[in-house]
Amino acid sequence: METLDIALPRMAMLYGLCLLPWLLLWLTGLRLSRDIGIGILRMSIQLALVGIYLKALFDLNNPWLNGLWILLMLLVADWSILRRAGLKARYFFLATFMAVASSIIFSTAYLVVLVIQPEHYYDARYIVPLAGMILGNCLQGNVIALERFYYALRKNQLEYETFLMLGATRWEAVRPYYRAAIKAAINPAIASMATMGLVSLPGMMTGQILGGSDPWIAVKYQIAIMICIFTSTVIACIFNLKLSLNIAFDAFDVLRTEMVDKH
Repeated sequence: METLDIALPRMAMLYGLCLLPWLLLWLTGLRLSRDIGIGILRMSIQLALVGIYLKALFDLNNPWLNGLWILLMLLVADWSILRRAGLKARYFFLATFMAVASSIIFSTAYLVVLVIQPEHYYDARYIVPLAGMILGNCLQGNVIALERFYYALRKNQLEYETFLMLGATRWEAVRPYYRAAIKAAINPAIASMATMGLVSLPGMMTGQILGGSDPWIAVKYQIAIMICIFTSTVIACIFNLKLSLNIAFDAFDVLRTEMVDKH
């Protein structure tokens, strides 16, 4: 059983649905027509281009092209993490890339090669969407971890420096902020796992069921992807913060504020 296609006239009807939230926002006094229009237009164009590229990617199923696409996703995610966390990319780009890339590659390879075991380990139909889902969720966790950690350090700079003057090492002085940042980063993943299936059906599982998969197979894939997302988020956040410590402080363990965007 194949998923029903949505014809172009019905897609146009779907875009008409956006008029309802636009009207409600307008009635509340929020003039967001331009932002809404740009957001919907960008989403449509970007997804259309990705759809064209992915169809070609799946047809060719070349390991080098598949790897290149994943590399591109990692680079874009790296830039997005640092921009949203308020850190300057020219200082932290390599450290963040190493942390995120190592966690994503490890979890995706573990899932595809050891758990799913397709005929070809580089099969684009598995590694591209799975790596994308893991990366997308891992991205948000890293944004939270970096933003919370460096915001807490700037806010509590006097407390941090007091710890140093009392004889604490840099690691001992930052550890309370480090732990709080990691906890904040992984809490959404824990909450999502704890309520999954009760509050809502997750997107991957719903997509597989709509695509004709057996619900039990969809359940097993959803469990697998959630475990990989959680694992990647924890690994990437811990490595990311650890690596950034060697960049963000000077030889006297003072936070180098020029590396943090003012906002």
